[in-house]
Amino acid sequence: MDGRAGDAEPKGPPVVGVVHLAPLPGSPRGGAPLTVIVDAAVRDAEAYRDGGATALIVENFGDAPFRKGAVDPHTVAAMALAVHAVAAAVSLPVGVNVLRNDAQAALGIAAMAGGSFVRVNVHTGVMVTDQGIVEGEADRSLRYRRELGASVAIWADLLVKHAIPLGDQTLEDVARDAVERGLADAVILTGVATGRPPSPDDARRVRDVLPGTPIYVGSGVTAGNARAFLPAATGFIVGTWAKLDGKVGNPVDADRVRRLIDAVRG
Repeated sequence: MDGRAGDAEPKGPPVVGVVHLAPLPGSPRGGAPLTVIVDAAVRDAEAYRDGGATALIVENFGDAPFRKGAVDPHTVAAMALAVHAVAAAVSLPVGVNVLRNDAQAALGIAAMAGGSFVRVNVHTGVMVTDQGIVEGEADRSLRYRRELGASVAIWADLLVKHAIPLGDQTLEDVARDAVERGLADAVILTGVATGRPPSPDDARRVRDVLPGTPIYVGSGVTAGNARAFLPAATGFIVGTWAKLDGKVGNPVDADRVRRLIDAVRG
């Protein structure tokens, strides 16, 4: 992983499985009891573990349409319970992503519930999204992490999916800003939408300007395309493809995870 987000280095590129939480209480499609949601999250986490995943990341995927900034306190509480349950069930590093962009909530959940890293969709810069204009708040995130005294790594998306940049910056400029000015511990490349991969050439471009930074491919990863991103990419974040029949609403399929691991590690 990246020095803060894991134990021993894996054999081959790390593969991080996304635990998509069902709609949480209070969200537009919410309704299931929290115990049912948490139990399903634990089952997905165990399937990722059984398939050989290196780490996990828990996100409130079912809460669409997302808040562009701070989420409600009950969402933070529900996610903390889910993260704690997942971390207790599997001996893998666990990350947190509070959609759309509540980095402080993610850091607080990780610090209190046993998380090792957080994913921040817009850490630096400004993106136009379906939630509106989302601004990076790296300064607040880093100060809050220091205030917590938490050893929690920040993984920052570069030109995140389902968004376009406000302004004209190259991918290289965005990557440099995320690490050199935003102090991100790792960066994530995505395609334009969930399940859509970035270009392998983009991974090479980012690697050229960030030779020492972990780079993860964060969308559209499959057993058929993963190796095209090597050796530029450090590792992979997989969600949709790991599900039964490759459908995002289905449970995680340990056999599909295993196929991806085998493809990535050759």
